[in-house]
Amino acid sequence: MKRALVFQHMDHDHPGRFLDFFAEDGIVPEPVRLFEGQDIPSLAPFDFLFVLGGAQDTWQEDQFPWLAAEKQAIREWVVERARPYFGVCLGHQLLAAALGGEVAPASVGEVGVFDVALTEEAKSHRLTQGLEPAHKVMQWHMAEVKRVPEQARVLASSALIPVQALAVGDHAMSTQFHCEFSAQTVAGWSSLPSYVANLEKHRGTGAYSRLITESFPLMPQMARMTKRMYDNLAVASGLRR
Repeated sequence: MKRALVFQHMDHDHPGRFLDFFAEDGIVPEPVRLFEGQDIPSLAPFDFLFVLGGAQDTWQEDQFPWLAAEKQAIREWVVERARPYFGVCLGHQLLAAALGGEVAPASVGEVGVFDVALTEEAKSHRLTQGLEPAHKVMQWHMAEVKRVPEQARVLASSALIPVQALAVGDHAMSTQFHCEFSAQTVAGWSSLPSYVANLEKHRGTGAYSRLITESFPLMPQMARMTKRMYDNLAVASGLRR
C-alpha cells in the first residue's frame, strides 16, 4: 500500500472525494493535525502529500509557528524531492508561499459556488488535459495568491481571483477552490454548528440551506472535474504506474 501524508489545519476537515480516489489506487491517508501541535514526520516514506484548507493565513507564523515548518516541508517535497502534491485553498496558498510567491488578503473573498475557467496555458498542460474550459466550483476563502512563484504555472482563473489553480512541473498541483468538497462533505456541516455559523457570517441567514440547494445538482460535474485532475496528476507524476 502507498501512503499519503495529509496536512490538516482544522478539526473535522479531510480530503473529501479524494479519499475515494486514494482507495482506488491503494493509498492510505495519514493525517498530521498541525493545529494540535503534531510534528511533521520524515517525508521519505510517503508517496503523496495532500495539504488541506484552513482558517489560518500563510503569513501568520507568529500566531501559528508550525506554518514555518509546514512551508519548509512543502518546499522539500515539491522542489527537492519532486514528488506528487495536491493542495486545496490554504494548501494552494502555502504552495505559492513556500516556493517564493506572495499571498495576501483577497480583493474580494469568495464563499459559495463560483465560475472558474482554464487559462491558455492549461490547454496544453498535462495536468489539465481532458477538462472542460469552464467549471462551477466551491469556494471558501478570504486570501489569494498575489504573485506566482517563478517555477509555477497558472492553470485556472476567475473573474475575481486570477490565480485559481497552479502547477509545478507535472508533479504538483493546487486549487484555490475546494475541489475536495463532496456531497457528503457539505451534508456533514449540518452536524457542525460552527461551520454553518461561519458560512452565514459571510452569506447571511439561511446560507447553508441555499448552498445545499445550489451545489448538490452540481456535484456530479465537480466530481468528474476533480477525478480528471487527480488522474492526470497520478499518471504524470508516476504515482500510478
